[in-house]
Amino acid sequence: METNSQKTLNLVETFSEIKETQNIDREAIMRIMEDVFRAMLNKKFDADTEEFIDIIVNVDKGDFEIYHNRVVVDDDNLEDPLRQIKLSDAVKIEPDFEVDDEVSERLGIDSFGRRDILALRQNLQTKILEYKKENIFQKYKEKVGEIITTEVNHVWKREIIAIDDEGIELTLPRAEQIPADSYKKGDSLRAIVKSVDSLNGSPVITLSRTSEVFLQRLFEAEVPEVYDGLITIRRIVREPGQRAKIAVESYDDRIDPVGACVGMKGSRIHGIVRELRNENIDVINYTTNPTLFISRALSPAKITSIVFDEENKLANVYMENDQVSLAIGKGGYNIKLAGRLTGYNIDVYRNTEGNESEEDVDLQEFSDEIDQWVLDALYNMGCDTAKNVLSYTPEVVASRADLEIETVKEVFRILKAEFENEE
Repeated sequence: METNSQKTLNLVETFSEIKETQNIDREAIMRIMEDVFRAMLNKKFDADTEEFIDIIVNVDKGDFEIYHNRVVVDDDNLEDPLRQIKLSDAVKIEPDFEVDDEVSERLGIDSFGRRDILALRQNLQTKILEYKKENIFQKYKEKVGEIITTEVNHVWKREIIAIDDEGIELTLPRAEQIPADSYKKGDSLRAIVKSVDSLNGSPVITLSRTSEVFLQRLFEAEVPEVYDGLITIRRIVREPGQRAKIAVESYDDRIDPVGACVGMKGSRIHGIVRELRNENIDVINYTTNPTLFISRALSPAKITSIVFDEENKLANVYMENDQVSLAIGKGGYNIKLAGRLTGYNIDVYRNTEGNESEEDVDLQEFSDEIDQWVLDALYNMGCDTAKNVLSYTPEVVASRADLEIETVKEVFRILKAEFENEE
């Protein structure tokens, strides 16, 4: 059975351990300890003890003092034993006490039972854990959108678990990783804090390397003019690991925003490209002129003209035959990102086909030769006439309509035959 000195020693050891091992500031430890003691005393006395019991916690020494404050009354006038003490009992503590004096009696550890002490220690550990979780939550809530550098701790199929310099765990899901990312335990990992959520009272910190914000923060880190606000990033679109487009502008005519972002011989942008696993980055000058903006967004292709349908946010772009593949880009990423950057649905046409619409044929006219599901796929990619389809290469149609190349080649054969028959 524990003696009173053993009980005191165990509590002091508990406090000292918390002080030395937990990364918690002094005021927080005092507040937590006082709350735990207060809860124990309220339960023991079945009352709110705030009025008549003082708790003094000495964090530096790792000990505590508890004082029960009562007013001295005549023995026959005792009405509230929690707040009053008989004169006969008071003089046993100090012979000079008189009626109406205030007595502060120190409560020793022997005033509490073994269960009280065990409950106090358990509650203290629980409160410390809750405080640390809340602290982590608030700390990273303020870091959402910021780049942090962590160390890879575990690599799983669906996610990577990283830790920061305080040992806090952070999660990088597979969906937030660049396809070419490859990490092993101990590697350094840079990402932005995407979100902070609470799951069963524990903070869940999610990182991202695919977010447009990650690319923006990298530019802010590499390009002083962006960080200082001399260059403004207006829009960013990405296909992580493949290609990205970023529209920039500067209100200072002396600054070339594109040149500043790229750097001398690409010195500034090369570091960003390496971090993003060789993701191609197109930096273009932002403009409110939609024709010029689309023209820049489709670079390196050179366009001849653009016909807008503002109601449907559609842009029909005409160019020479040898520029079509450049406008579409590998995997269709160039035209797809240009559309997202400018806010228009962009369709590309060869110049020679721009004035032949009067001889065109609606795709539905071929329903007896081409399956309806194939026609629907062509409609979904924005083609509703034969010449719309023929303005692309079979490979582009197969990619954008998600059709087998052999199916597309058969469609091309049927459509071309129609015009040959007319001739």
